[in-house]
Amino acid sequence: MAELIIRPLRPEDRAEWRRLWTGYLEFYETRLPQGTYQTTFARLLDPELPEMNARIADLDGRPVGLVHFLYHRHCWRPEGVCYLQDLYADPAARGMGVGRKLIEAVYAAADAAGMPSVYWLTQDFNTTARTLYDRIGQVTPFVKYVRG
Repeated sequence: MAELIIRPLRPEDRAEWRRLWTGYLEFYETRLPQGTYQTTFARLLDPELPEMNARIADLDGRPVGLVHFLYHRHCWRPEGVCYLQDLYADPAARGMGVGRKLIEAVYAAADAAGMPSVYWLTQDFNTTARTLYDRIGQVTPFVKYVRG
């Protein structure tokens, strides 16, 4: 049986992190400049930015998934909240519990940080992910708007 380990992002993960995050961005038909990759990776590792976090899923020692999550202040919750921003499992590793384990790792990190409220967004057509999300989370009636 394959061993799945969720661990913090490390400096030596740069190439594999980039591969995984690129796969995530391509799914959402998004491209980012090289500088954004560099800035994001640096921020995720910067101990001076404890609100920026990442975990890597290793399957038998090979990175197969990632999650980025951010802590932020909230007017309704004095303790703050956790936003699960990006979640991705390599297509070859899907169906092996990678997504669930990454979300559970975010839940555990948020609990440890004293911010048990965790939320995330996905597109309505992302039916594969939503099958998992419906089991591990609760859908809300909110509609997202962005600056036009």
